[in-house]
Amino acid sequence: MNHSINQVFRTARVLISVSYAYMVEYRAELFLWALSGSLPFILMGVWMEAAQGKQFGLGPLDFARYFLAAFITRQFTIVWVIWDFEKEVLSGQLSNRLLQPIDPVWRHLAGHFSERFARLPFAAGLVGLFFLLYPQSFWIPSLTTALLFLLVVVLAFILRFLIQYTLAMLAFWTERASALEEFWFLFYLFLSGLIAPLEVFPPEVRAVALWTPFPYLVHFPASLLAGLPVDLGRGVLMMLGWSLLFFGLNRWLWRKGLREYSGMGA
Repeated sequence: MNHSINQVFRTARVLISVSYAYMVEYRAELFLWALSGSLPFILMGVWMEAAQGKQFGLGPLDFARYFLAAFITRQFTIVWVIWDFEKEVLSGQLSNRLLQPIDPVWRHLAGHFSERFARLPFAAGLVGLFFLLYPQSFWIPSLTTALLFLLVVVLAFILRFLIQYTLAMLAFWTERASALEEFWFLFYLFLSGLIAPLEVFPPEVRAVALWTPFPYLVHFPASLLAGLPVDLGRGVLMMLGWSLLFFGLNRWLWRKGLREYSGMGA
């Protein structure tokens, strides 16, 4: 038993260290990736200006902190597995992965996990620049809030990864599985809270959105970190429920897809 656990940890350490070494080779690209997630900062200025007219329930300071929290959330939850998996299927690289005694998903997870650490200095620099430009927005979350945010943001990443990895399974049947992610991203963009907090949406739209997985990918963790009111119990349960649903669908598509893949002579 102990030998098996030690073997798992050794394998995980090797995968993560190799992935991290690969990631830090492309520091300039990592900086661009971190910078590409700065859309919340651009939208923040728009909503802070709109809040001056007191048309929304949030003030300028609330918007500033929310969009900073959304930026931080995005840095931890960005996923690109569908493009990697699609490439592996179309190029035949998946065949080599299947010959190895480890599910290919662990390599993808190790790559994403390592990239978080490699990206961290660049993201921290952008956060520091934000506070230099908006010193009145500076705040320190309580220890409880910070720990809850870490838990929720990990759940958000797992849910985001499961959604995209499930869509990636369609690469067994189509050469453009990534096009489905681009279509899905349109709903993610508007309903996740990335371009605006859900508080500014009409109540009917907000009520429907809260039953989808989208708000729990950005809005829920960002609101928690920014100190805005959240229903913690409902949020966590919704994240777990959607994660289980996509996990089950993913494993079913994986088994069906492998039969399709082997049937093509791969």
